[in-house]
Amino acid sequence: MMTGGAVFPDNLTRDEARQRSELVSTDSYQVLVDLSGNAPDGTALSAPEHNFVTTSTVRFSSRAGRTHIDLIADHLYSATLDGAALDVATFADSRLPLELTEGDHELVVVAMHRYSRSGLGLHRFVDPADGLVYLYTQFEVSEARRVYACFEQPDLKATFELSVIGPAGWTVASNAPSVEPTDVAEGLQRWDFTPTLRISTYITALVAGSYHRVTDTYTGVHGDVPLSLLCRQSKVADLDAERILATTKAGFDVFEQHFGTPYPFGTYDQAFVPEYNMGAMENAGCVTLRDEYLFRSRVTKAQYDGRDNTILHELAHMWFGDLVTMSWWDDLWLNESFAEWASHFAQAETGDPHEPWATFANSRKIWAYRQDQLPSTHPIAADMVDLEAVELNFDGITYAKGASALRQLVAFVGRDHFLEGVRTYFQRHAFGSTRLSDLLTCLTEASGRDLSGWSGQWLEQAGVNTLRADFDTDADGRFTRFAVLQGATEQHPTLRAHRLAIGLYTLDGEVLRRTHRVEVDVDGERTEVADLVGQQRPDLVLLNDDDLTYAKVRLDERSLQTLTEHIHHLESPLARALCWGAAWDMCRDAEMGAADYLELVLRGIATESDLAAVQRTLGQAQLAVHQYTPRDQRETLARRWTSGLASLLAAAVPGSDHQLALAQALARSIRTDAGVRVLQGWLAGEEVPEGLEVDTDLRWLLITQLARLGQVDEAAVAAEQQRDQTIAGAERAAGARAARPTAEAKQAAWALAVDDPDVPNETQYQVCVAFWQFGQEEVGAPFVDRYLQAVEDISAARGVWATKGLSLKNNVLEHLFPVPLADQALVERIERWIGERELTEPVRRVLAERLDDARRALRCQQRQG
Repeated sequence: MMTGGAVFPDNLTRDEARQRSELVSTDSYQVLVDLSGNAPDGTALSAPEHNFVTTSTVRFSSRAGRTHIDLIADHLYSATLDGAALDVATFADSRLPLELTEGDHELVVVAMHRYSRSGLGLHRFVDPADGLVYLYTQFEVSEARRVYACFEQPDLKATFELSVIGPAGWTVASNAPSVEPTDVAEGLQRWDFTPTLRISTYITALVAGSYHRVTDTYTGVHGDVPLSLLCRQSKVADLDAERILATTKAGFDVFEQHFGTPYPFGTYDQAFVPEYNMGAMENAGCVTLRDEYLFRSRVTKAQYDGRDNTILHELAHMWFGDLVTMSWWDDLWLNESFAEWASHFAQAETGDPHEPWATFANSRKIWAYRQDQLPSTHPIAADMVDLEAVELNFDGITYAKGASALRQLVAFVGRDHFLEGVRTYFQRHAFGSTRLSDLLTCLTEASGRDLSGWSGQWLEQAGVNTLRADFDTDADGRFTRFAVLQGATEQHPTLRAHRLAIGLYTLDGEVLRRTHRVEVDVDGERTEVADLVGQQRPDLVLLNDDDLTYAKVRLDERSLQTLTEHIHHLESPLARALCWGAAWDMCRDAEMGAADYLELVLRGIATESDLAAVQRTLGQAQLAVHQYTPRDQRETLARRWTSGLASLLAAAVPGSDHQLALAQALARSIRTDAGVRVLQGWLAGEEVPEGLEVDTDLRWLLITQLARLGQVDEAAVAAEQQRDQTIAGAERAAGARAARPTAEAKQAAWALAVDDPDVPNETQYQVCVAFWQFGQEEVGAPFVDRYLQAVEDISAARGVWATKGLSLKNNVLEHLFPVPLADQALVERIERWIGERELTEPVRRVLAERLDDARRALRCQQRQG
């Protein structure tokens, strides 16, 4: 709407990409990445720890016309087109202009690039544990141009042939099968990879450094696929290769069977890399994953299942996204939503058929429902006019709501027809680029159902519907009528067609069991369900049973009472997931008090089998205490929460996942001197609950919580960091320091997160999430003005923010928002402040989301006040 400084200075619009596609057809990239520290003439670079050199040879054909090739570089040494030198002085704003004649062309670009410290482009990391160097690339959405000259858009596919010069003894991986290096100079070797099949630039990859490598082979019906796992030398002890490879092979089995197309890329490497901004990235045949997935301390089953899901998500992308790629980022949602759906589908195919979908409901859909109720919500099929819009829409709509819509689509057309359509899609469009209409055509052919209306309702309109049961009963308690009522918000009034199930649950002794189920099509404001007339009214009526659709569900009074008293007796994990979600929705919407929600959690969480639900629900309850409770009631409810957790922990099975999750939640809840003594005792190895191991990560949690309470000084944090001389230890120490309730600690933390030009991405994140603590309102008050100044600087791309990446900016915008101080006066002050300034749309969006969270919290507080 209004423009300050450019948040995305190296932008590319959809129209520009379309025009370039009409002009240019790419054939191949040959890229030499020189990591030797030398310039093209053999002399040493002035800062080899900061820069590297590449030579990009791009072969393509074109019509006659004018365009550009993309490149982000510190220096352009030379460029030639068909052997003729180009004027390097024309290189500006990450673009090298090209004047093309009709025919075939060869462009050669030699440039010096900068290693990344923000996780974009070619990231360089020196491990503090042993001084070894590790590199990896992250190119989505448009960061390949930080490493080589390219036409940076997904539909211009080409073969990719990488060569690397680097230190002898390094491990180097890319999109092609591994190769043996040759010696090129003293201490240097060269790796020459074979060309790939045609892929998009954003899924090309380079991983290089002193990586440890484990190899294996997947043997399937279509032949063998070489597999490998890579990690840092200091993480080798944490690499549980057997389980990771078993998950990978199981995924190959499921996807090759149901997708009907052999794995297309010949080899499959998975590299666990440090300081990674996201979970993982689907580079073709060379997936990168955050190395926090190599657990160094005890974690619950939820973390293992979550890692398995990420592994399967990225593997699914090899077909959907890599083999067949969206023409432009308008269909980013389809790329990610399909992988979301497919990863849970694979888990259900290879294990418990219900548990993965319960976890999906308990975690991913909760994320989607929250995102969809923010003022920044958007249709699943968002209008991606340029790269800036793409970056903004990597969110819960793109991933989780989109996957929920696909789950609804599977129910609508039938699973077998859906998979038949997917198989046709892969066969018809292999190594090509597509749009949503191409997939819908294949699904329509397979199912015979017209999907145009479905697409309009589900993909092109924002917002979430709310479903309620409306019924009457006779003297015997039988339904005389039953209807499903559908509502929508004023801002997003679309009413959708839902294929859903209705479950009737009755108490049978100590078990709340489903006794009847109907599946219906709901459309419009009111849908009569004749099949339920005459049925006995149960103890619990559950709309959207089995979680087939995407909608908020409200419980009638008797059902809510049953849930509150008997959620731990509900035998279906998926039904429990829906009930947990419904209760949280009601709490967030000020229809259920925080105290009531707390009691529900304390009654049911100890017997919840889905550990993802356990951990997310414990976190939600803590949030309800801090944000949804009036300030004058907060202390009383906080004490109830802590005492309830302490009782559950005392009763937990020693060594169980529940024990660990409850111990972590208890530590985060502590506010009293007695609680401080408990945490100090655990840290000293005293009165630790039987079976609870106070390992490295739990020690850091205890240190951070004691720091929050003012019971840990700088010397104690430094001593703990000395015990844990890893990058994770340095990051957790930075977070612990930021949590301390002193002006000096807050000042140092702020300087590191906001002002330091070289702060690593994960370190900055840890500082930002630990900075604001409830109970530290007084010491935090002076930083409200500094937050607003930082927002203005980010919007204007001023100072250090001129070059920092989006993740670093969003860490500040999102996590340094003064949540503990957000009363009505502060909300109104920030609203006025925004109205008086010209801020970029991305900055306005984040502020609007944080203000919406604050207003929601105030509504909840007012309900109980």
